[in-house]
Amino acid sequence: MSFAENLKQLRKEKQMSQEDLAELLNVSRQSVSKWEQGLSYPEVETLLLLSKRLSVSLDEMLCTGYSCAESQQATITGSITITSPNENIIVACCTVKSSKKMSRRKNKPKYALFGSDRCDSNFLGQPTTFLGWYASEELISKEIAAIYNAISKGIPTYTLQYSAQVQRRWSGLKLVSK
Repeated sequence: MSFAENLKQLRKEKQMSQEDLAELLNVSRQSVSKWEQGLSYPEVETLLLLSKRLSVSLDEMLCTGYSCAESQQATITGSITITSPNENIIVACCTVKSSKKMSRRKNKPKYALFGSDRCDSNFLGQPTTFLGWYASEELISKEIAAIYNAISKGIPTYTLQYSAQVQRRWSGLKLVSK
């Protein structure tokens, strides 16, 4: 299921209307409607609040098992400290995974990268940290491969190289061209 389908299902399981959820998150009902239709995606801060208010993990809410593409699941294990310059985050990670494609619109981030400090292979239910946005499947695949390469070489730190800088606007996220 997509984020839109997951959100709608979770909202209904909690017996909430779109208006109830919008009020809980301090957003408009139209925003919730657009999220559930897959027309837009909430900002990271709103995703975190949504996760907390609905009592579900980000990975449960965002997709089905975090894959970069339907034919390719990228799972990296090991221990590395990742710096995300665009998000001002430094976090120790044992596992990183990609979301499924989130947007088809031009100038919008398409994928998100998440990390966890838990080393078991089951990513579902683990607390995750958002690491960065990506403009294409190719770029997030390169990033995951580079992280794996650093882990395999025993390099203790890695700075994200391919993540996109985004502008947060009232209408959602917009990629900043470099």
